[in-house]
Amino acid sequence: MNNFSANIGQSPAFESIIRNAKMVAATDVTVLIKGETGTGKEMLAMAIQKDSTRADKPFVTLNCAALSEGLVESELFGHKKGAFTGAIANKPGLFQATDGGTLFLDEINSLPVSIQTKLLRVLESGECLAVGETKPYKVDVRIIAATNTDLNQQIAAGDFRQDLYFRLNIVPLEIPALNQRTEDIETLAKHFLSQCASKYTVKAPKFSKRTFKVLHNYPWPGNIRELRNLCERLSILLPGKIIEPENLPPEFSNGTKTQHDTAFVLPELGIELDSLEANMIHQALSRTQGNRSKSARLLGISRDTLLYRIQKHGIATH
Repeated sequence: MNNFSANIGQSPAFESIIRNAKMVAATDVTVLIKGETGTGKEMLAMAIQKDSTRADKPFVTLNCAALSEGLVESELFGHKKGAFTGAIANKPGLFQATDGGTLFLDEINSLPVSIQTKLLRVLESGECLAVGETKPYKVDVRIIAATNTDLNQQIAAGDFRQDLYFRLNIVPLEIPALNQRTEDIETLAKHFLSQCASKYTVKAPKFSKRTFKVLHNYPWPGNIRELRNLCERLSILLPGKIIEPENLPPEFSNGTKTQHDTAFVLPELGIELDSLEANMIHQALSRTQGNRSKSARLLGISRDTLLYRIQKHGIATH
């Protein structure tokens, strides 16, 4: 099984996460995915599920921040008829609906402390207690949780149980923000444009080289979700077109660095250009563990040009 598509990301920082996620997928261990909002935590959780022995079982998602304390308890564990006003019938919870499969608890940091206690019981014994019931029921559910905040700070503030954190944090996977893995922008953008073209039955637009430079310099406060939304908008408005920088929303011109800002400042005494070039190549190769294609992307040159310059400077790559 291999459901960890190269379309998710190929940067060195992300590849190490994928390697760990593949190993995790082969087990039933609880996983805690960390990362800013929009970094693709649910996408990674789905990839783990699809590559696991539970692939043919339910994958259910709950955003813990979307429901009140009373509703989230009933949603997770179910309730008995008459347990509270409006409970006109017995209702099974998500744990029962997910039995045998995987439950993805997004924004676990928003889960009320009272519900955290009940979740800990599930993790430790597989037992759930429906609202209004006195007898627990057993489930076999794998839990993958995600957080967009530092849970240690919430523990210190008394908003998150330390014992639950230890039980969730058996295998942590931290997804870097998109502005920390800019090597993936082009791959992700092409993937999203292709997806949108299929979804809306249009010809996929393409980003020009100038536009990709703008995208690389943009800070991406909304991370992958923002990139996906941009690709969807452009697929609808400019199908089959070449996307130039002037076609991008205003925030891309306001939020990126100017040519002057990013230019190298020549020292007054000058530089040794060959030494500087060789040093940059060494750094790129080191950062990518010797991967020449990725090093070329980091340096903004073609792979053939990089190979020529490696030979020119006599750089050992083994």
